[in-house]
Amino acid sequence: MATRKEIDGSAGVPQFYGKELRYQREKAGMTLEKLSEGSFYGITLLSEIEHGNRSIPLDLAQHADRVFGTDGYFARSCEDVRKARRGAHSSYFAAVAEAEKRARTISEWSGTLIPGLLQTRSYADAVVRSAHSLDTQEEVEAKIATRLQRAQLFDNPRKPEYWVILHESLVHHSIIPPAEMAEQLDHIAALVQHSRIVVQVLPWNGPTRALSELPLFLMDFDDEPSLLYTEGPYHGQTIDDPAIVGRYRKAYDRLRAAALPPEVSLALIEKAAEEYRNGRRRP
Repeated sequence: MATRKEIDGSAGVPQFYGKELRYQREKAGMTLEKLSEGSFYGITLLSEIEHGNRSIPLDLAQHADRVFGTDGYFARSCEDVRKARRGAHSSYFAAVAEAEKRARTISEWSGTLIPGLLQTRSYADAVVRSAHSLDTQEEVEAKIATRLQRAQLFDNPRKPEYWVILHESLVHHSIIPPAEMAEQLDHIAALVQHSRIVVQVLPWNGPTRALSELPLFLMDFDDEPSLLYTEGPYHGQTIDDPAIVGRYRKAYDRLRAAALPPEVSLALIEKAAEEYRNGRRRP
């Protein structure tokens, strides 16, 4: 029999409401399976919500209110939970940041910036300040901290499997000082060397075509449909239509086939880091 895990309602808003959901469920003498009846959600999601690991969808919250007779309590809590889980993330990215924690595999392509999951503090600082020049120092720091927290995904030695394709220009053209760029490339190389990520570099003359300016972020899950996310400086779009996701996956596979092999890519990154470090390469 599985050990019942206690929920610390003081840990945050999601945990507070999750603990209340469990309390109401157990008060009604219901199992997760019973609560899921009449909704479009499974027991895995319900368990994750109770432990504060997932946001509660509005229709599920309304379902819980009907079952428990809680007069709209859980429906009203939805926005509070979403705001708490979003942190300093942009509203259009919050669901992606939550989903990536559940992903089995993540496949990413970037032709304009080193992806957020791989950024060092210096690189993240430059990106945030460039895109949000009117933010206060506190707002900038919050965005940087939230971005760096995403990298905690790599603390898990098994999940997710992360494969990223970088355009060669990201290695050779820096947006930060040489010493800081050396640190950024060293960070990527270290993740590769610890078998935590796979990196490929797409050469200058790679067949990027229409995808050259379009970042791709593909996620596969154990028990959810695959997702595609792409964005611009101030907007993002998440797509779950299987046909569209499938077409972009084929495009990603073509980019991967045209990119340098992982071992060659690592050598290129390490060489560039050394050149930045020794002053032989300038931004």
